[in-house]
Amino acid sequence: MNFLYDLIGIPFGYLMSLIYKIVPNYALAIIIFTLVTKLLLLPVNYKTQKNAARMQLLQPKLEKIRKAYESNPQKMQEEQQKVYQQEGINPMGSCLPLFIQMFLLFGVIDVVYKPITHILHITKSVRTAAIEKASELAVKLPELGINGGKSFTSSNLRSELITAEALEKCPSEFADLAEGFSRKVSDFSETFSVFGANLGQTPQFHPETWNRESIILFCIPFLAGLAQLIFSLYSQIRQKKTNPQANAAGGGCMTVMTFLMPVWSVWLAFEVPAGVGFYWIFSSLFSFAITFALNCYFSKDRIVAINEKEKEKARIYAEKHPEKKTFMQRMMEQQATYEQQQAAMRVDENGEKISRSEMNKYNRDKLKEARKRMAEKYGDEYDDNIDEE
Repeated sequence: MNFLYDLIGIPFGYLMSLIYKIVPNYALAIIIFTLVTKLLLLPVNYKTQKNAARMQLLQPKLEKIRKAYESNPQKMQEEQQKVYQQEGINPMGSCLPLFIQMFLLFGVIDVVYKPITHILHITKSVRTAAIEKASELAVKLPELGINGGKSFTSSNLRSELITAEALEKCPSEFADLAEGFSRKVSDFSETFSVFGANLGQTPQFHPETWNRESIILFCIPFLAGLAQLIFSLYSQIRQKKTNPQANAAGGGCMTVMTFLMPVWSVWLAFEVPAGVGFYWIFSSLFSFAITFALNCYFSKDRIVAINEKEKEKARIYAEKHPEKKTFMQRMMEQQATYEQQQAAMRVDENGEKISRSEMNKYNRDKLKEARKRMAEKYGDEYDDNIDEE
């Protein structure tokens, strides 16, 4: 897991470092960083919402297919896939942003957890020496409350934040470290806050003392959940308006997810540094603004024109590249292969078709024969009644 954090965190760290050099305030840098990543993802979001809008146009056709083949789900699926292929639409296209958002989250967490690496660019040898010093202080001076008085290593994801905390409490212990470590970390710690609250601290539901910092940290997870709720509610309302059939089919699940995700965000924001929750607040707000703007852009007339253009593009591409298979063609071939395998399983040794119950009995008999042969081979007793049970 640490490898994944490092892999995604390195490019994000350089981006955050660049922003921090321009705006030497960590909270403001997070806001700008969030906006930049959202703008970088704008082409993906554009394509996703365009796909969703085109899917909306298909709903009358899909509804006719559902009614015509209501008693034959297999045929219904085949016909729906044919429509998707003809229209050049990938019904799974909306999944990509979810995966990208997950990768973004790993990168942000790594940047927030490791500011000494990603923002200050202190070399590994100096970081390791500082972490070892902080670990010694945690054990030697448990009254300082560094990491709960327990030792730790660089493999601990919070090691750099704990080290920064130790330096703040015992600056003289780190004075001899190279690369101006003490000065750089101290200067950075002064900007690693919002309204005086250290974004490297983890919010506490029951802090030891209620002061300005603890109150701000306490509010961040709930603001993150509220921002997520606003975005989720808007998305659900939009879904009800544009695709009532799909909403009717999975309305209960959508409603649960609408409220479950914000609650999950609140819980998780109490488990990670406040900088991550702070990022979530603006991530949800920027997502809401971009989604709202794209929904306004994709008016009914515009999406009809776009749909005709995309259909023609898909047709021309298919003619020029007949050997290349689309996503829906591969799906249909896989479905056909699966159906052939299922059909083959329902044929006995004489090549005659058998029912599902007969096939189950046939398989049980085959298994029973195999067990009996194994028992005879190894001289064990075999009881038919065991299989009957």
